[in-house]
Amino acid sequence: QVQLVESGGGSVQAGGSLRPSCAASGYIYSYYCMGWFRQAPGKEREGIANFYSSGGRIDYADSVKGRFIVPTDTPNYTLYLQMNSLKPEDAAMYYCALVVGNCPPLSGSYRYWGQGTQVTVSS
Repeated sequence: QVQLVESGGGSVQAGGSLRPSCAASGYIYSYYCMGWFRQAPGKEREGIANFYSSGGRIDYADSVKGRFIVPTDTPNYTLYLQMNSLKPEDAAMYYCALVVGNCPPLSGSYRYWGQGTQVTVSS
């Protein structure tokens, strides 16, 4: 079983930054994928970034490209999301997820999920 715990959400004004984190624990193979997702009330869940443990490749959704960064110099099974230039439309519950093996598409399914961390952006 794998557990994921997010933290580091919060409230910020538009243009500000936040850096939530996600820590995975449990029985995890060395080859895995971790991703960040978000869901705002009344909207579908959106995949925003994939991190490939093998090679460190990261895929970003167009909606966050250039503003959000997933740092790669982090301990194994830990994922951060550096969110810069935040907009009110970035407000959502942010989740991290993990799947063993290769990354699915950003819209794909993951096996394990965290409980989420809330991000609020005021204009």
